[in-house]
Amino acid sequence: MTGDKIKEVMDACYLAKRVRDMLPKLPNGVTSSHIHYLDTIRALECSKNSVRVSDISDELGLPRPSVTKTIKDMEKLGFIEKKTTQEDGRVVFISITAAGKDLVDKYVDQCFSELSLELADISDEDADHMIETIEKLYEVMSRRRYNE
Repeated sequence: MTGDKIKEVMDACYLAKRVRDMLPKLPNGVTSSHIHYLDTIRALECSKNSVRVSDISDELGLPRPSVTKTIKDMEKLGFIEKKTTQEDGRVVFISITAAGKDLVDKYVDQCFSELSLELADISDEDADHMIETIEKLYEVMSRRRYNE
């Protein structure tokens, strides 16, 4: 890829950030990270009987301490519940509350269903190429770490 093409890609990434900023306004105290975590927890709940912080951390590729902090925030907001097992009080399971499910329904399912109608002319293959490119760019930029 040429330097000029890399600039075009970076410009597109800037637009992508602006697109994310155009998503529906979230209620006070709710962040886009909360929505992302809730969506991830919901998916994990569908594939597993129980979800732990380590499962969320592994799925999102984030360090456990930062996941733990966000989970605590979400528990205070009433979006998730934490439960320990009687066998081992150190094992904590995470589950989404009805309020958390409502957020995912509104800000993921409904929003993305509406968008899919307007973006139907973009093929899954084109979307997959975009995703692969962004992931590759992220991988390279993560290794370079310009801001540290």
